[in-house]
Amino acid sequence: MKSFYNNWKLVIIGCLTLGMAPFFPEPHIWGKLRWVAGGARGMAFQDWFDICLHGIPFVLLIRIVGLKIFSFVK
Repeated sequence: MKSFYNNWKLVIIGCLTLGMAPFFPEPHIWGKLRWVAGGARGMAFQDWFDICLHGIPFVLLIRIVGLKIFSFVK
């Protein structure tokens, strides 16, 4: 499982599939983030869980990019 967290190809596939699904009319995570930016009025636990679920691949991608940048700086 640890190799998944460090494999940038799998993380990008996760971002493009789980992170962005459903794709139409707009990516689901984008709609939820706009809802949070607008004040998150009316959001239930299910909506917050949905943000976490769709956001995990992006968090992993940011982690990998950060590790690569900081290992390059050393």
